[in-house]
Amino acid sequence: MEAKKIVLTKPFTTLIDNQSSDSEGSYKAPNMLQQILNLFKNVRLGSDLSRFKLPPIFNMPKSQLQWYGECIYSTSTEVDLLNNINNGKTALERLISVVAWSISTTRPQNFGVAPYNPILGETHHVSKGNLNVLIEQVSHHPQVSAFHATGQKENIEIILCHYPVPKFVGSGVEAIMHGKRKLCLHNHGETYEMNCPNFLFRFLPVPGIDWVGDVTIRCQETGLVAELSYIRQSFFGFGGNRRRIKGKIFDSLTMNVLYKIDGHWDSTVTLKDASNAEVRVIYDAKQVISGLHTPFVKDQENVWPTESALVWGELSQAIINNDWEKAREAKKNVEETQRILQRERESKGETWIPKHFIVSQSNEDGWNCSPIQKWVPDAPIITL
Repeated sequence: MEAKKIVLTKPFTTLIDNQSSDSEGSYKAPNMLQQILNLFKNVRLGSDLSRFKLPPIFNMPKSQLQWYGECIYSTSTEVDLLNNINNGKTALERLISVVAWSISTTRPQNFGVAPYNPILGETHHVSKGNLNVLIEQVSHHPQVSAFHATGQKENIEIILCHYPVPKFVGSGVEAIMHGKRKLCLHNHGETYEMNCPNFLFRFLPVPGIDWVGDVTIRCQETGLVAELSYIRQSFFGFGGNRRRIKGKIFDSLTMNVLYKIDGHWDSTVTLKDASNAEVRVIYDAKQVISGLHTPFVKDQENVWPTESALVWGELSQAIINNDWEKAREAKKNVEETQRILQRERESKGETWIPKHFIVSQSNEDGWNCSPIQKWVPDAPIITL
């Protein structure tokens, strides 16, 4: 029997680490800017690019589901942000830790390459310590990903529903990140709801990738709120706003501002006490997202056929090898298999149903994804 082609690559880490020549996370295709400008030269301003197909040379060797997962489970072994949240002695300290955790999910990336668009029913299932993570692609058009992570020992739960809508904005592509995030601390009876900043892929005048937009983190039970602004850099890059983040923490019941937030999401973020002007660092990107480990397969027999690292294994290996002819063939095979399955469902009058989530959608609330299982099971893929 032919062995499964399961390909796992190094997570994105800090920019300092990404400069390392041996980093799988630093993959970059040659002559990228000119190729990108040629690719988008006939695209109109404001065009929805959600159905736009990238050739393999523009892909990094991993799926969007793997990238989503890495933003949650890939942190330094020295820092456990989720446990820090749970260990907070007061509601205010816990919210501050949630702010730090939220910032940690916005990772720097290399310009010019993007992950694969997941196929319908694709999954990514990984365990890190006591945290088990499961992501499923619950819709293909639009691209909707459902995320569930649980730490049964700490009684922590994370539920996410993401559906990015990429639009051409003249100087680049901005992915509007729709969807909801919930972080539940069941031991404290607290649920923190938040959104995600938008992802900006800038071509001109200086190529780069940024997170931009406003994020609100709210705890319904305590009334505490954090508002963050990922500041958009000026067109020519003047000023000190590159990857700048500013914000505040306040009590929504009294509207009293408790803390001011300032810094850069790819380096350090500080918190200033509104009562005594005391300043402390609440997030250090180099400490949290450097020295990350590549996940590995612990139990190959129990890797699901829908696992991202298996679905795209042939393509990922071809990209790593710079074998573009094989990469095009591998990508075509995955996409054609999906089209065949879709035609078969349509001919039988069948509707595809997600395996791990209950999904609903409305004009008022958008997409909502609820996990079927209370606890995510242990995964056959492990990360340290």
